[in-house]
Parts: sequence; structure tokens; C-alpha cells
Amino acid sequence: MRNADLVARDLKSVWHPCTQMKDHESLPLIPIKRGEGVWLEDFEGNRFIDAVSSWWVNLFGHANPRINAAIQEQIGQLEHVILAGFSHEPVVRLSERLIEVTPEGLNKCFYADNGSSAIEAALKMSYHYWKNLGKPGKKNFVNLANSYHGETLGALALGDVSLYKETYQPLLMEVLTAPSPDAYNREPGESEEDYALRQFEAMEALLAERHDEICAVIVEPLIQCAGGMRMHHPIYHTRLREACDRYGVHLIADEIAVGFGRTGTLFACEQAGITPDFMCLSKGLTAGYLPLSVVLTTDQVYSAFYDDYETLRAFLHSHSYTGNAIGCAVALATLDIFRDDNVVQNNRRLATCMAESVAHLADHPNVGDIRQHGMTLAIEMVSDRAAKTPFSWQERRGIRVYQHALTRQALLRPLGNVVYFMPPYVITEDQIRHLAQVATEGIEIACRD
Repeated sequence: MRNADLVARDLKSVWHPCTQMKDHESLPLIPIKRGEGVWLEDFEGNRFIDAVSSWWVNLFGHANPRINAAIQEQIGQLEHVILAGFSHEPVVRLSERLIEVTPEGLNKCFYADNGSSAIEAALKMSYHYWKNLGKPGKKNFVNLANSYHGETLGALALGDVSLYKETYQPLLMEVLTAPSPDAYNREPGESEEDYALRQFEAMEALLAERHDEICAVIVEPLIQCAGGMRMHHPIYHTRLREACDRYGVHLIADEIAVGFGRTGTLFACEQAGITPDFMCLSKGLTAGYLPLSVVLTTDQVYSAFYDDYETLRAFLHSHSYTGNAIGCAVALATLDIFRDDNVVQNNRRLATCMAESVAHLADHPNVGDIRQHGMTLAIEMVSDRAAKTPFSWQERRGIRVYQHALTRQALLRPLGNVVYFMPPYVITEDQIRHLAQVATEGIEIACRD
């Protein structure tokens, strides 16, 4: 089969996500035949380094032999069973392992299908918890400016990226929005920590004034991924945990994208030294293989639902594929690799290489910022570096970087004018340096006028 043959069939029948389909009249659709390690290969032998981990999900490379073996073993025993009234060994083992590796105090696991579904479950749990405690007036949520938490209506309401949210605003519940601690906006000479503390003052004031009506605050610790890979200092979350305790408000940590080593620690919350009331995980949970998500929560939350059936305190929320046995087996294999291969420590070497490989762009006239947390690095293109004046979004300069990268064996899919690396952890230093060279070339092309 040629690439063109599959593309023609695709465009007749497939509606692609997060895509203006008319773009494919001029922008090539890339059909992939196989993957191995960091590489994706099309039907004509062209290869691309998957620098964005296929939407931030792939941790240990495509067609990983250890994960493949775990799938094959599980398929021979059990593919799926209803998790209401039934159980199976993979979901029990996975729950035990997740409780072991996540911040102390997260002792119960509730499973769903994907990241948005986990967010939906967490917000319902939080509201229902307060209702069960006789506080139905606590029904509002607080988010951060420029945040993103998914595409289903509840999750979308909790976000603040207008590109995704504005069209559907009439369908969404209203939420309270606090300023982001995004370090990109700090004053000259101001440290990231000082800026985060200054920004927290508004959150503190909001909680002080309206805590009686607030269920929870939801945050993406350290990186606002879909918000342009904007990053901030962990002190914000340390202070937020303290304030949530003081005012009687839940803290939901959306670690769907930033968990499992993306920020330099296994979970981003570790860098703030906190345990949230709810931690939502997905994406890297199954290393890019299968849809699975989980909400971890505390014994205190769990106990508020534990009662006789007639009280209607139970959390009657479900998904058909909750705790899918094959997905759980994949997640267990993923955690085994973290345990056996010293992944987080090895990533520090790769993260250093990433930083060094793009350091030459720090003084580029069209680079407004280079930022990094662990294995996630972002380069923001601007029209004027000194003033951090952004390029107009209508110019779509990031697409030029994407198109150039495809000619140089790389999949770089910018977020607007932000070029970023979030590669699988099996990438080599030479491959990182190649991506940096390709990104440099792409930025030069994109910023020409």
C-alpha cells in the first residue's frame, strides 16, 4: 500500500480530532504503518521521531517488548469483566502499586476510561462528598487561568483555554478562575518562586471570601500543557494545599499529562511535598497502549460514601470498561519498568541533554522563552523577544515548524507558537540533539517574514 492510497480512504471516512479537516487539502496527512522505539514509519519507509509521545502518552517507545508480553499473557486469561460486584487480580495489584508509589494518603482507586472521564469523576466525588456531609451549598469549583482539563462538558468547564471552551460556553457550568502562577509573566528580575507566591495572593483571597460555596480547586501541577506548556514553581501548590486545608476545600491534582516522570519526579506533586485530595492519572499510566484512567483519593473521602444503600450516599458513577484487565496489565508492566530500569534518574541525564541542545536559542531574536520541567521542554516563538510580543495566532507559524520537521524525520507538533519536546524515555542523546537541530531550523523558517 502507498501512503496516498490510505490517505484517500481516510479522508472519505475519518473525522480527525483537534483538526480543521480542510487543512488536509494542503497539509499532508501521515499514515503510519508501524512503530518501534521512538520511531514511527509510514507505508513508504519514511520514519519520524515521535517527539511528542503521540499526544503525551508514550513513555517507553512503540512496540515495547515487555509491555507487548504483558498484553499477550493477560489476553490468554481475561480480557474484561464488569467491575461492579466482580473483581480481578490485575486491578487489585494495580491499585496496590499505585497506592504505593503516589503521595502518602491516597488509599483508594476509582477507575475510568480516559483523562476527561477521570476529571468528571473527581469533580462529582468532590461535590457529592460535601453533599453527604450536609453541605450542598458547596457546589462551585476554582480553576487557574490558562488551564486545561479535558473535552467532556464538566472537564471543559474546569479549563480556561478559550480556543477549546468558548464555542461551548453556553453548555458549561460557571466556575471561579484565579490568576495563573505561569512564570512566563513574571516581572524582569523577579524569580519564579516570588512570582508564584505573588500570584497565590489572589487565590488565597478567593478562598477566604467564598470557601463556603467551593467544593474544590483543580490544578495541573507545574505545567499547563495544553495552555502552551506554560510552567510554574512548585511553591504555589505547597501554599495551595495549606490554604485548602485551612478553608475546608478539596484539592484536585490533574496529573494526567504531567504524571509518570514528565516533570522530573514520578509525580509533579512530589516537588511541592503535598498530597491532594484527588489525583487524576491517565496517559502515561498505560505507556501509550490503551485507554485507562484512575482517580486516587483518601480514606476520608471514601468514608463519606460508605453507608447503607438506602441512604443513597453511594457513588453511582460507572463506565463500561472500568478497570479493564488488559489495561491494568499494561499499567502494571509500565510500573515494573519504572521500578526495574531506574527511569526517573536516567531521565535526568536526558533532560540535561535537552537543555544543553537548545541553549543556543536563548538569545534568538524570535525566542521569548525556553522553559523546562524534567522531560518536558518548550520554546516559545515571539515576534519581538525584548517585549515578548507574540506572533498573531492567525499566522500559524508553528505549522511551519511542523512541516519542516516532517522533512527531517521528526514529529514536532507545536502548540500554537510553542515548539516543545515531550519524547518517550527511550530516546537517545543523539536523537535529542537531532530534534534540537530540526527545531532550530524550523524556528528560523517559521520566523522569516
